[in-house]
Amino acid sequence: MELSISFTGDTPKYVQIYEDLKQAILSKKLLAHEQLPSKRTLAKTLDVSVHTVKEAYEQLLAEGYIYSKERSGYFIATFELEWGQQRKQHLSTALSSTTYTTTFDFNNGHVDKEAFPLSIWYKLLKKHFNVDNLTTSPWQGEAILRTEIARYVERSRGVTCEASQVFVYSGTQNQLQALCHFFGQKAHVGLEEPGFKRVRATSQQCGLTTHAIPVDNLGVTIPKESIHMLYTTPAHQFPLGMVMPVERRAELLQWANSAKAYIIEDDYDSEFRYKGLPIPSLAKMDQLQRVIYFGTFSKTLIPALRISYMILPKSLVEEFMLFNQEQKSVVSKIDQLVLADFIAQGLFDKHLAKMRTIYRKKQQALLAAIEANFSKEFEVIGEKSGLHIVMKLPKRLSEQDAIRLAQEVGIKVYPCSTSYQQASKHAIVIIGYGGLTIEQINEGVALLAIVWQSSTPK
Repeated sequence: MELSISFTGDTPKYVQIYEDLKQAILSKKLLAHEQLPSKRTLAKTLDVSVHTVKEAYEQLLAEGYIYSKERSGYFIATFELEWGQQRKQHLSTALSSTTYTTTFDFNNGHVDKEAFPLSIWYKLLKKHFNVDNLTTSPWQGEAILRTEIARYVERSRGVTCEASQVFVYSGTQNQLQALCHFFGQKAHVGLEEPGFKRVRATSQQCGLTTHAIPVDNLGVTIPKESIHMLYTTPAHQFPLGMVMPVERRAELLQWANSAKAYIIEDDYDSEFRYKGLPIPSLAKMDQLQRVIYFGTFSKTLIPALRISYMILPKSLVEEFMLFNQEQKSVVSKIDQLVLADFIAQGLFDKHLAKMRTIYRKKQQALLAAIEANFSKEFEVIGEKSGLHIVMKLPKRLSEQDAIRLAQEVGIKVYPCSTSYQQASKHAIVIIGYGGLTIEQINEGVALLAIVWQSSTPK
């Protein structure tokens, strides 16, 4: 590939390289998985330093426009349709693209806001909103909240830990970033393939070397690479949705012990399981020897709360505390105190029981609607737990066309291809249902069936 970039004005050259390449990607002059020139080659072509090209590539990598393969170089990423739309919004009115009104948003990150106990939360908020609490918390989180979290994971997931092992953060990416900095840039991390794209972005932004560890029908496979950490979502693999059986969990723990590696177990929506008996978490089976446990309140309460937690093995606590001694809390003290009170009074367990029933009914409605409206050529995957399913499309319908057709009738569904570091073999879309009513689910699925089943290859 040959790239021609003309430098103008006083803007730094790395910014101009970044902007030119970004626009070439958005306009599809550069196609997904196409390899970029090496830093040295492009630097020679443009008569700039290698460092200048490196800065441009790193910015593109950080924003997800490109991805890297170890010892292979940089490649154009598969990006979501919205990116192209955002670019077109900056063009003149005459050149603006078609805009769509969204009626039904099947976003896997949405929850049922109407079911949130607003009046109870407001009452607790007024209780804790006072002059004494208008300060920051200790960087690791309020002791009372960490104690309640330790009690909660013991009764709900069988994970026995002390409050000193619990660290409060403002989301999975935030706590993963802290962990990456702690282990340092020499660390190699294994990521599920496919897997959570924001985890990949965070790991790469922190300078860690990432390895794609394939997922099979049992979940993530045993790594063959030499890695220091393995990130996995065993309770409900993201995005494909399989639940990892006990046998595979035991194999992973054996691998971690023999390799002296750590497993990051992200239990992001383990509270919502609809089929079969609960499977013990890796952290329970291991009792936090080689497992670092991630949990969040984004699915069980609301994403806007921005409270998550990480539980470390005792062997790492002292060193982690020392490493982070100059940090400050990233979560509101008042929100932490309200949540601690909410859990301590038994209100969280009560709310969780209510939400399990609500989401079970929504999932049943979704599956029934798909069964009634779609032919067998559309395959549902990952329906045993969580707040989303994935649908494998027939060969005649591409992921991109499916998303476009859905948008044309006011529906948003989401690509699975962005969860892959390498090209996906199948066209798959992610369908979340937590934020929709049963009526909206039924109507939305019926519309999807009409436009998808009537489509023909172009």
